[in-house]
Amino acid sequence: MITNRPSIFIYTYNPDADILKEICAGIEEEGVLFDVIEKPEMDTRDLAYEAANESVLGSGIGLSYGMAAMQMRNVNRDKPVFLLDRPDKEMSRKLGTNSARAIKRKAFQI
Repeated sequence: MITNRPSIFIYTYNPDADILKEICAGIEEEGVLFDVIEKPEMDTRDLAYEAANESVLGSGIGLSYGMAAMQMRNVNRDKPVFLLDRPDKEMSRKLGTNSARAIKRKAFQI
């Protein structure tokens, strides 16, 4: 379901629950809304690309099979802003934080 409210879209297919939880926490800490939407099976980069291009805010995250990607609208599908393979708790939270910071035009956490 795609909504028109200003939120970061997180498109998932078979997501790791712990990674998803931390990504959402990172976004929440920045005070930005998000929507988690289950999608059909596709590459993590494709999930992130679609999420970013369909989000009113232009920031999206793809999550599948332990991979996570952050993308911004109109950025090349093959060059996500971040692409993480089995991120730990801290990396997952920072991915969510950075997705929110991108739309707020704030510096990323490294």
